Amino acid sequence: MMPLMPDHILSIWNMYGSYTAILLIAAGLSLVLSHYLKLLFTTDKKSRYDYINKNEIKRLWFCFLLFAIGATLLLNTLFYPTTWLWFFVRLFLSSMMGIIIGVIVQNMLKFYFPFYIEKRLKKLRYSPRISAEGNVMKLLSEEEEDVYLDEGMQAEENAYSVDYDVWIDEKTKFTKIEKYNGRLHALKCDKCNYQTLKVSKEEITQPATLNEEGELIKFLSCGYCGQKSRKSHRIAKLNPKVSATD
Repeated sequence: MMPLMPDHILSIWNMYGSYTAILLIAAGLSLVLSHYLKLLFTTDKKSRYDYINKNEIKRLWFCFLLFAIGATLLLNTLFYPTTWLWFFVRLFLSSMMGIIIGVIVQNMLKFYFPFYIEKRLKKLRYSPRISAEGNVMKLLSEEEEDVYLDEGMQAEENAYSVDYDVWIDEKTKFTKIEKYNGRLHALKCDKCNYQTLKVSKEEITQPATLNEEGELIKFLSCGYCGQKSRKSHRIAKLNPKVSATD
């Protein structure tokens, strides 16, 4: 078997490298398309909310990596014939360019894109729900919804770990309860103005009693500039009916 010559290796690289690049770029396009098609065909607003919240940033970042690697390979297979010197020069320059663009895209997805996602999520969360009978449902207030929440749900809301939305069809009295993570979303940092302020710890400084409200302290930390702050929240008085059953 004859050994491969350097020029022959370059020709093989150009052929298979270009195929691989096209496959990677096509895979990235397919993932983006499948992501938005899933959103298009997901009619339930809560399901769409959960899907965007859990997957969108990760999915877009993975798609970008496929595009970036594919583009880098493609740039190194377009020019032929070539020499090993120019091969390594192009490989180095295209890799550096890809890394720089990657850092920019990563920062945009981490620090800027959450503003856009948060607006979409709020719109989905508070858009009117339609019951199975075709009636527009009403979103109950915090005071009204307690009637439809069990003791455990109310305890979760009081601890600010979970937030529940209760929708009711006033004609049929059909209710729909949606669960949201109370600590999931980052807030806007007053110092750097990025949406990177998150709860790092919660501490109950004063437990609620039958006669008095309690106090919960939330400790927040900015993932971008490191700014730290704390906010105080009141905890509702204990429910006498709940206490009587303990």
